Amino acid sequence: MYPKVSVIMGVYNCASTLSNSIDSLLAQTFTDWELIMCDDGSIDNTYQIAEAYAKKYPNIKLIKNEKNLGLNQTLNNCLKLAKGKYIARQDGDDESLPARFEKEVAFLDNNLEYAIVGCAKYHFDQDGIWGLSKGIEYPIKYTFIKGTPFSHPCTMVRREAFDAVAGYTVDARLIRVEDYHLWAKMYVLGYKGYNIQEPLYMFRDDCNSMSRRNFKARWNGFYLRNHIIRMFKLPFYYHFLTIRPLLVWCIPSLFYNYLHRRYLKQMNGRIS
Repeated sequence: MYPKVSVIMGVYNCASTLSNSIDSLLAQTFTDWELIMCDDGSIDNTYQIAEAYAKKYPNIKLIKNEKNLGLNQTLNNCLKLAKGKYIARQDGDDESLPARFEKEVAFLDNNLEYAIVGCAKYHFDQDGIWGLSKGIEYPIKYTFIKGTPFSHPCTMVRREAFDAVAGYTVDARLIRVEDYHLWAKMYVLGYKGYNIQEPLYMFRDDCNSMSRRNFKARWNGFYLRNHIIRMFKLPFYYHFLTIRPLLVWCIPSLFYNYLHRRYLKQMNGRIS
């Protein structure tokens, strides 16, 4: 009998955090799940750590790319093995709080009109939790102009929606925004999603996270926003709103990091 939830996780050079990430899944109150990990050419001992878990737990599977292929293709490789009715995401440097799967499964079970469910998340680093972010509760197509409506690693999605859009699109122009494009493809076909406003996920947001917010990622965000406007057949003037990712990149990194942390600390009620 197949598990109800398949967790897909692309892992790459996350040896220092992977055990905590997997342990948070093992601590879930909802237990009918499988984890499918795909190592994307790690050069540290990420694969060996993942392999030890796969040997110990029959519901954990591990595959490996022969070379680094990027998250798009890596997650598609995981999807090929996934058997669950629902597909959940998690990153190898993040953690799920114990009730996450229980509450996301309950939402999809009881709200058949929704195909995607996300949740609020805590932001943490080596010093602990410092911030909180919540997605828009009921995203609509106009929400996409502001950015991705769901936080990718804390989502759970009906398998049928993944199948309908043939998974993640593999395209160099979608690096770092592959999930943003995924949700747009689903919304074009009439699928919709919801964000639980309770924090159920621990999102690692440290100096390494900041280093990944480079100009290439911002340019891809700019490209995708314009593409989404055409996908949704929105009025032409919406194109003027797509320059935001490039403007954000122009902000000096130290100042951007200050504003980013200040806003999320306010959300968490922990200004310091």
